[in-house]
Order: sequence, then structure tokens, then C-alpha cells
Amino acid sequence: MVVPCTEYGEAQAPVLQGLWEYVKSGQEDVLRSPYLPASFAFLAHVLLCAPFLTLDALGSVCLRVRSWRMTAGSGPPPSLSRWLECFCRVLYKYVTVVLPVTALFNTLINLKLPDVAPSCWQLCVEVVACLLLFDMLFFMWHYVISTVTIIGHHTPFALAAQDCSSAELLSLLLLSLSSAWMVGCHPLSEALFHLINTWLAVEDHCGYDLPWALHRLLPCLGGAPHHHAHHSLQTINYAPLFTHWDQLFGTYLNL
Repeated sequence: MVVPCTEYGEAQAPVLQGLWEYVKSGQEDVLRSPYLPASFAFLAHVLLCAPFLTLDALGSVCLRVRSWRMTAGSGPPPSLSRWLECFCRVLYKYVTVVLPVTALFNTLINLKLPDVAPSCWQLCVEVVACLLLFDMLFFMWHYVISTVTIIGHHTPFALAAQDCSSAELLSLLLLSLSSAWMVGCHPLSEALFHLINTWLAVEDHCGYDLPWALHRLLPCLGGAPHHHAHHSLQTINYAPLFTHWDQLFGTYLNL
């Protein structure tokens, strides 16, 4: 990677160089571990679900919170016991299938850690490219698998974003890892991409149409209503993040 130069020809370190050196310092074995992606995906998913667990808890006693649910008339939000059952199912699938297979995948691609951090522009471009590529690959995969089997959650909640079969869960993680690999992005860009992608997946399945949700700020995003419509009707809204593929192929429906 070429280090940017100033007008006088002196090397100028990227803004993120200090952060990257801090991350790398004494942690290279962890960063190179083939088990890191699956572990990171699981922990990030659970932690990003925490705000919606709080909302579900508040929804059992607060009518205002419950009114934000897209299934507001179907009863109270999922109970804590349902959250725990879902957590155990997802953890079991990660340990038995996802972790070993993704570890093999990462061993084969032989991750290299660059010395130089990405520029802020490079970081943004790589993250956006990964999101767009993942959205396209997921749209194609989702369309094919939905014609074979019915996938749905009758009462959506955040943790259910990964409460699917082991094969489907593995496919989703491999698609995201492959997207980052095909873009060839920096590890910092890849980490940010996975965080944003996980948050959007959690928000898609949270069961709430919140006033401050990202799809209200960015019209190009589908959001929870877009994805909830897919689980309800099955044959629409296949893309996980954006709406352009569904609009292009005539599978878009805005309820």
C-alpha cells in the first residue's frame, strides 16, 4: 500500500495509523486466529441485540414502547425465557458448525496484516463496497433458498436474526467473509463492515419500527418493515440491506 505524501515529499501517516498500531500491538496472534471471525460475529450480534432486549423488557410494561412494535396487536414482546432459548440455539450452531467451517475458510485465505492503516476515504469506500456486494450476493442467495424452503419468524425479535438452520447461518457468515475478501479490504475496514452489517441485520429483525431507525434517515435502506414484510409474505423483499435489487427485479413491496 502506498503511503500518502505531502507537498514536500515527506511520508504522511494515515489518520487511523495510531489506532491500527494500537490494535496490532501484542495482538497479532489474535488477529490472525482463524477462529476470530466467527467469535467476533457471535459476540457482536449478542451485544448489539442488548438494546432491543431492553426494549422488549420495557414493552411488557410500557404501552408506548409496545406501540412501536410492528406486531403491536399480537400480544407482548418475546419473554426473557424465549431470548435465552434463542441464545442457546444460536450458540450451539456456532460452536458445532459455524466456528470450525469458518476457521477452515480463514486458514485457506491466509490473512495478512498490513503495516499501514487505511485512509479515512479508503475505509469508507471499502465498507460501502462490502455492504453493496454483500447485499447483492445475499439477494441472489436469498431468492434461491426462499424458493426451496419457507423461512420466517412469527414474532420477530433481534436475536432471531441468526436463529436459523446451521447451514443458513454458515452461509450468511461465509457470504460476509467472502464479500470482504473479494473487495480486498483492510482488516479495519472489514471489522467496521461486519459491525455495520450485524447492526443492520439486528435492526431488520428487531420487530420495531422505531422513530429513529436508520431506514427513516436513509431511504435507500429497507429496515425492519421491509424485512418483516418478507417474512410475512415470503415472495418479496429478498435483499437484506438496500431496496434497489428488489425494485429492479420487481420483488419490492413497501407495506
